[in-house]
Amino acid sequence: MKRLGRSALPLPRYTLRKRLGGGSFGYFFNIPTWARKRGCSIANEALGTDYKRAVTRAEQILLPAFDSWRSGGEDANPIGIGVVVGTLDWMFHVYRQTWSQKTAKRLQPLSPGQCRVHETGIKMICEYILQDGRRLGTRRVASIDTAFVDQLFEKLLFKEVKGEKIERRTTVNHAMKTARGAWNAISRAHPGLFPPRNPFEKMGLQSSSRETPHATFAELAAFRAKAIEMGYPSLATGALIGWELLQREAHIFIRFVADHYRPPSRPSHVYVINYKTSTGSWEPLFNAKGKALYPLLMAELDAIKELRPTGGLMLRRDGSSLPWFGKGEMLTQVQRITKKIILAAGLRPELTFTSFGRHGGTTEASTSGLTETQLMKKGQWSSTAAMAHYLHDDDEAKQDAQMKRIKRRAKQAKEK
Repeated sequence: MKRLGRSALPLPRYTLRKRLGGGSFGYFFNIPTWARKRGCSIANEALGTDYKRAVTRAEQILLPAFDSWRSGGEDANPIGIGVVVGTLDWMFHVYRQTWSQKTAKRLQPLSPGQCRVHETGIKMICEYILQDGRRLGTRRVASIDTAFVDQLFEKLLFKEVKGEKIERRTTVNHAMKTARGAWNAISRAHPGLFPPRNPFEKMGLQSSSRETPHATFAELAAFRAKAIEMGYPSLATGALIGWELLQREAHIFIRFVADHYRPPSRPSHVYVINYKTSTGSWEPLFNAKGKALYPLLMAELDAIKELRPTGGLMLRRDGSSLPWFGKGEMLTQVQRITKKIILAAGLRPELTFTSFGRHGGTTEASTSGLTETQLMKKGQWSSTAAMAHYLHDDDEAKQDAQMKRIKRRAKQAKEK
């Protein structure tokens, strides 16, 4: 039997040359056994008899998909191997370029935090491996319909961790919303490449049942006292800002500057910025009779502003002029030290900084009798649906509502 001659042409990793029945040679891509045992879902593939096409397929499609599986998607770089116009990779590539720009719907560039959320969703979608072994990112947008997107959602919803399926609904919801936004934005500029209907719209996405824990005013006071005792008064003030002004954590530590508090042009106001929606409002610090509306908070902010003669961030790390946020505007230190203070104060371990701020303050405001309109203005929400996320079940609110009904009945009875 004549031996198979050695190929003089180089072959990519895991690509083999075999003699076929008619004497010609074929090329095959075979996943190694160790990878298959670890759960690699990329299929072995016959690459045909054309050397150039086989190598191109292996190097540009199969190996990037395999390497992405090995690293969990960390080294995935579809841009590096060439984006094909009209694919999902291309759509998201163009969408990324809009993040630093102002748009018709957005008056500010996206924050680093918003970009991170989008990147997580893009990676989840584009790195999904199809049955034929290709990355989903290589698929053309024209071939994607609502049925496929619904199936994709179901496939992504659960992730296997140590043999157990864990639901990640919030993350997958964000991924679908990212795709929906990208599709809408890019299809307007390239209508000929997209089908008339956005398959990521009207999916009926349901939020996770997990509720963000909210703190009581007594827990806020305990947290603040312990924070000051442990040498973190800026975190104590930050929590009070969130509670009183219903501000987000990122806006308190990243956007709140000295010029926002009692500037010469508005000495009786504080500017409550909402970078997420590119809005903001000047909140009065005194009532009509000149009485302070936030006496404790104002005393602390007045003292801090004295230390900021040249302006800049109001809240900085205690004992340092450094900002609380790190690379990419991450608030890791705020979250880490907040948890340390919570545990030291003997408070519920599930509490977070947000529990004291926007969530806790909004719940207290609601139980205090603020109307829906007043709450929306105070928290700068664009809709009641968005505001509902920050309103938590509270016995006090329900008790107060029923007491008002009882009092009304008694009043009506007297009038008869």
